Parts: sequence; C-alpha cells; structure tokens
Amino acid sequence: MNINRSLLTMLGIIIGVGSVVAVSSVGKSMEGVILSQISSLGPKSMAIFPGQEQAGPQGVTTGFDSLTFEDLNELKKLKSIMTVAPVIFVQADTSYGREEGSPRIVGVTPEFFENQKLSASTGRLIDEEDVTGAKAVAVLGSDALDKFFGSQDPLGKRIKIGETYYTIIGAMDPVGSQFGQNVDDRILIPFSVAKNVSSQRYLNLITLQTAGSFDLAFDEIRMLLRYRHGISNPENDEKKDDFMVHSSEQANQILGSVSLGLTMFITTVAAISLIVGGIGIMNIMLVTVAERTQEIGLRKAIGGRRRDILLQFLAESVLLTVIGGLIGIVAGVIFAFFIAEIVELYLGSYRFAVSVQSMAVAFIMATATGIIFGLSPARTAANLHPIEALRYE
Repeated sequence: MNINRSLLTMLGIIIGVGSVVAVSSVGKSMEGVILSQISSLGPKSMAIFPGQEQAGPQGVTTGFDSLTFEDLNELKKLKSIMTVAPVIFVQADTSYGREEGSPRIVGVTPEFFENQKLSASTGRLIDEEDVTGAKAVAVLGSDALDKFFGSQDPLGKRIKIGETYYTIIGAMDPVGSQFGQNVDDRILIPFSVAKNVSSQRYLNLITLQTAGSFDLAFDEIRMLLRYRHGISNPENDEKKDDFMVHSSEQANQILGSVSLGLTMFITTVAAISLIVGGIGIMNIMLVTVAERTQEIGLRKAIGGRRRDILLQFLAESVLLTVIGGLIGIVAGVIFAFFIAEIVELYLGSYRFAVSVQSMAVAFIMATATGIIFGLSPARTAANLHPIEALRYE
C-alpha cells in the first residue's frame, strides 16, 4: 500500500481524533478552573454587583452606584441570609520602598473572609476591632505579597496606599479568581477606613452566605432590591434590574450547560471528520482491491477462503484508522498542551489536563470507522471470482 497515499487518507481520521482530544482537554482544564473557584467559595456563597454586565473586559459598565448602605442594612434583616459583607474599592497608588504597583484596594469586614472562604497564610486577617477602630492595617493577597515583598516577611512592615501608611498584619493563601476577579492581586483594609478614604455613598459589592434555601434567598434578595430601587419587573427579566446576583450555585449550573454544549460540539466535530476520513479509507481500499486483483485471484486459486480475503482487507482498513487515531491522539495532546502554556500566562489558575475518557471514545470511534467503511471494499475483494481476477489487467 502506498505510504504517502495512506497518510493523506488518514488525515481525516487524524483531524477528527485530534480535534476531539484537544477540545476535550481544553474543556477539562477550564472545568478544573471553574470547579476550583466554586469549591473555594462553598455552596451557599453569593455576591451582589451593582449595574448590568455589558461586552468588554470590565463587565459592569452601568449603574455602578446602585447599591447603597441602606440596601445593606435591609439585606441584613432577611432571615434567609446568614452573613452579609459590604465591599468598597479604593482608587489609590500603592508603594513599598522603590516598589510600586496597582493592586486593587478593597475595604472589607471580617464577614468577607468567611463568605469568600479566605484564610491567612501568615499573620491574621482583619477583625472587628480593626473595623470599629478604623485601624490603618492591611492584609495582602498572594500576588501583592510577591510583588512588594517577594520572600521577605511582610508582618509589621508599613506599605503606602495613597497618602496613608498601613501596617501589614497578614497575607492570604492563594485563591485565584472568584466571581471573575483575581482575589490574589488585592490589598484588603478595614471597611471603615476605606469608607472614610473614598467618601463613597455606595457599595461596589456585597457578599453573603445563605442561611438555608439558596432559591429562597435568591428570590428575597431580588424582590427586596427591586422594591427599594423602584423597579417594576413582573416578568422577572434580570436585564431590567440595576444589580446582579451571582452565586456558586449558578456557576455549577453554567458549568453543566457548558459541559453539555462542549460534548455536543466534540461529537459533531468527531462525526464530520470521521465520516470524511472514513470515505477516504473506503476510497483507498477500493483502489487497493483493484490494484491487487490478481493477487486476490491467486490466493483464491491456491485455496484461500472468502473469509480470509475479507478479514485481510478489513484488517488493513482498521489498521489505517488505528494508526490515524493514535497520531490524532498524540497531536491533540500536544496541541492542547501548547494552548495550556499560553493561557496559563494570562490565567494563572489554568492547568493542563486531558480527558482519558474522551481519548478512549475517540479511538474507539476511529476503529469503528475503519470497520464500517472498510467492510464494503473487503467484501468486494472477497467476492471476486478467482479466474476473472487472474485474467484482470
């Protein structure tokens, strides 16, 4: 069998299997990113954002001042909510010695750490005394810690934020992203201090933990905020609200939808590519039968059985798809690995992963393609009459 022709024929199989492996690997890697964020938050975590999302990297671009301190006080009265933590972002330059940076400065209360499942890698976190006393203390995210202090012990050192110096009391364990934001590139200060520094009359974020039923809490939050903001929304259209409620429960649902869509996409790509590859396999096997007609006639003349001829050509067809499938698996894994290396530069929590199940399914589908599309040429070869085959020119 001509090697170059065989390689070209296997191309459809290689593309099909490689696509399945690469796409499933990317999907599994992203699933790991999402699951790590969900598991770090816990099943009852929620966050309320002001405004509505629009296209673009910033996400929230309208209604940024829709969450008020009065909203916060009313949310605390809901029995479906266990803990509520307001958040204020402070715009300020940050420096330590000659090091300068722009991490997000976040004013928080102790409940914030509980709601977001954050823990200290060194020192301690902000407590109630820090908030009530408006103390100039700060807790560093892991990225901010590396940026300003590297391997140094940050505890007790003073970092300049805006025009004020803050004493470092602790640093957080690395987390990655939560609700689409990099938690590690932050410096956390007491909420009361952030409120005084920013002079804001609105909140940038509210995090909370539900006390019981997630659905009940979700509905009560929306009803309360719609009532307070004068929003008439009987059709329950979230786009009409001037706030957004995100949760780990929603992330789970989105992940399920994405996984289903990804599975359907992989199946479609595999089906189309393998059908194209199968047609190529069938074509080359028919050509091979024509080229080896005299050989087939000779084998039959010396006692070769129909079944032997059938299995010989069917085995050759399956061999082509198996080799193509193996090449496709290797190519798909290599391609997915390079994608992971590139994405990890921009998304630190992204890790290369492969789906052994998808690889196995793709290989089985490739083998089945060889059997299905190789059966017709094999039967054609097996049905040749020995005398006519020997006379074939």
